[in-house]
Amino acid sequence: MTVHTTHERKPSLWSNLKTSLKSEHQDFTTGSIRKAIFMLAIPMILEMCMESVFAVVDIFFVGKLGPNAAAAVGLTESFLTILYSVAIGLSMGATAMVARRVGEKNHDDAAKAGAQATLLALFVSVLISIIGFFYAGTILSLMGANAAIIDMGTTYARIMLSGNIVIMLLFLINGIFRGAGDATIAMRSLWLANICNIILCPILIHYFGLPGAAMATTTGRGIGVCYQVYHLFKGKGIIKIHLRHFIPDVSLLKGIFKIASTGTLQFLIGSASWIAMARIIAGFGGDAIAGYTIAIRLLIFFLMPAWGLSNAAATLVGQNLGARQPDRAEKSVWKTAQYNAIFMAIVSVLFFTCAEFFVSLINNDPAVVKTAVLALRIVSLGYIFYGVGMVMINAFNGAGDSKTPTWINLFWFWVFQIPFAYLLAIVWNMGPTGVFIAIVVTETCITITSVILFKRGKWKLIKI
Repeated sequence: MTVHTTHERKPSLWSNLKTSLKSEHQDFTTGSIRKAIFMLAIPMILEMCMESVFAVVDIFFVGKLGPNAAAAVGLTESFLTILYSVAIGLSMGATAMVARRVGEKNHDDAAKAGAQATLLALFVSVLISIIGFFYAGTILSLMGANAAIIDMGTTYARIMLSGNIVIMLLFLINGIFRGAGDATIAMRSLWLANICNIILCPILIHYFGLPGAAMATTTGRGIGVCYQVYHLFKGKGIIKIHLRHFIPDVSLLKGIFKIASTGTLQFLIGSASWIAMARIIAGFGGDAIAGYTIAIRLLIFFLMPAWGLSNAAATLVGQNLGARQPDRAEKSVWKTAQYNAIFMAIVSVLFFTCAEFFVSLINNDPAVVKTAVLALRIVSLGYIFYGVGMVMINAFNGAGDSKTPTWINLFWFWVFQIPFAYLLAIVWNMGPTGVFIAIVVTETCITITSVILFKRGKWKLIKI
């Protein structure tokens, strides 16, 4: 008797990689959790890497126009942090709502949630555009710009602030696609926007000076938004928005606003704490703040892949809660946290052993290098905790519970970290070292608190 056996071939890593970069919707409520994380994480990681390219490209070309031009860009970007906070908050709300409806297999309501979130974004954007158009110079002055910077940078700031709608929509619509599990479209829109910006920036700066940089960035982002809008209305994905979805739904708008407002506050709390840390270090001289700035830039650069991976947790939690599979949602979070911890452990080793090499790529001044290396080595000690913590925070946000991480951030960043850093650095005379230690301790406490609250499971009961 002959027995025939069939060996099912598992897809190769290369095959899974190619599949993850296609715009086909994947059902993340069934099948392998490991594969689901992989399919979401790859395009999300690439998307996050592109997110930081805009500022780098702009400052590269604008730097050739002189220090006043570079200062105008830097001060405008600092003010735009408020806009980014609002955009990220709205994106959180859109991702949570859309993912929940997709998990319920209610694709029409998912599209409606995306449309209603877009209405909110348009309303906020119009307000910021009016303020930016009429008060661009005043805003630069309030940010500390001198007369020369205001004279050179007002038009640049006016274009960036008046055209903020493309920033708002780029963040928001990518949140819609992430919630639907179509992370590839989100990635492609940013790649397209960046390529257009890289091509247009030197050309428009040549003809229009500093305002040309704003024209290039706004146009590049606008092209990325056009790509997104096409796929929302005409694409082959599961989210298809129609004009009827834009009829205001007060209860739905309130639900999105509730998540988005706390999400915005959550991001602002974190941003403000980093500014406070910089202010404490600034008291120890220019070399100290320069070293701190370089270290933070390097840390953020390596954090982008981890942030992209942690974004996968938000989609998986939202969709699986919608499919009434809270246990699968929880398993997805623990598995994602495990992968992020491994990645961050590798980065920690790199920073601890090769800190001088990374810093020397940016600056060779001995005093600056000393501070930057010290910062990298101390802060990297808490990287594993940070990797797990960001997954937990995104899991809460994906469940629609943006309140919990907001309270966590408010307590540990403002009530604990800022006074603790001041105590170590100033009162106990530890200098910048005290600030770096405070950062590690705070991030560790945030992660421990997040894990404890996540294990309690109240996030599984959130209705949105």
